[in-house]
Amino acid sequence: MHYTLSDFDTIIDRRETYSMKWQKYQGKDILPLWVADTEFKCADEILTAIKQRTDHGLLGYHLPARYEPANEAVCRWLSKQHGWDIQPEWIVWTPGVVPAFNVACQAYCQPGDKVIVQTPNYPPLLAAPGINNLQRVDIPTIVENDRWTIDLNALEEAAKDPACKIFIVCNPGNPAGTVFTQQELSEIARICEQNKVLLISDEIHCDLVLDEQAKHLPAGALPELQNSSVTLMAASKTFNVAGLGTSFAIIPDARLRASFSKAMMGIMPWVTILGLVATETAFTQCDQWYDTLLQYLRKNRQFLFEEINQIDGFNMLLPQATFLAWIDASKLGVDLPQAYVEAKGVGPSPGADFGDKNFIRINFGCPKSYLEQAVQRLKR
Repeated sequence: MHYTLSDFDTIIDRRETYSMKWQKYQGKDILPLWVADTEFKCADEILTAIKQRTDHGLLGYHLPARYEPANEAVCRWLSKQHGWDIQPEWIVWTPGVVPAFNVACQAYCQPGDKVIVQTPNYPPLLAAPGINNLQRVDIPTIVENDRWTIDLNALEEAAKDPACKIFIVCNPGNPAGTVFTQQELSEIARICEQNKVLLISDEIHCDLVLDEQAKHLPAGALPELQNSSVTLMAASKTFNVAGLGTSFAIIPDARLRASFSKAMMGIMPWVTILGLVATETAFTQCDQWYDTLLQYLRKNRQFLFEEINQIDGFNMLLPQATFLAWIDASKLGVDLPQAYVEAKGVGPSPGADFGDKNFIRINFGCPKSYLEQAVQRLKR
């Protein structure tokens, strides 16, 4: 297949499909631009591969570690995209990144321990420490040179507490869209290493780097982090297959990998064969679809950036990655920007869920016509 930008202009009606995104505002004239899945049809190669598997007629047990095509596909993709050559045995398949970092809390902490988290951050990550009877320590996000980044001084202070066992980081960031530089990641590695803090790196958006001057660096690829990190990834956000519940952890250190796998036992199901097939196909047959997606998202990002910053009361920094815009609405002069925007007919994610009620998060992983409609509504 050959894909063009116009393929991503196609509107697919999801209103009667029980889509989580579209059900939220069912029956209301509000355009849903919130939860982080896209409005783009999956690559035909993925849909064909899934159909071939279902046409076979049997959907029994498949042990992910022994499904060699998917493991080989992950190794290929990480080498090609990120210059990271891994061993297949480092891969631990998980039914989602959210379950994975909750497993990490169980594997590497005891009740009452502390978990460092950068804020703002997306709700499941903020919730993970409390769910696992751990204390959350928040590290603020700051602006430097029109770019959101982590407050490294605050991280260093927090990491000195011996009760802090792990740091769950989101890179690229959600909601801020930041891609850590080599210098930032090396500093994070130094802080974690000196204070014996494990780094759990949620990198689910790592293949959606839109800033062509930025490059994603997987945590586990840094030599100083190879034996003290868990890197979480998936094809789900990039290729819009999140509903198949398939992701993977890369854990080079055998001891950490064994603890992680033990914490999964009896609780975490194997990922499904359809998820494995989708991941395998995404990482081996969909390069041209992927390249076209990035082009389309770059255009959407620029359009939204220019338009939002022309509307009084809003301010948006250009995200380096993801299809998510973190928008400061503090100058609107209203108590609840989310309610204000919904009254205009636009449904973003509420900033309060991420840790700051004065922000909204808009998902621009959609046909441009949706963004045009959203901008028109916000201007009226």
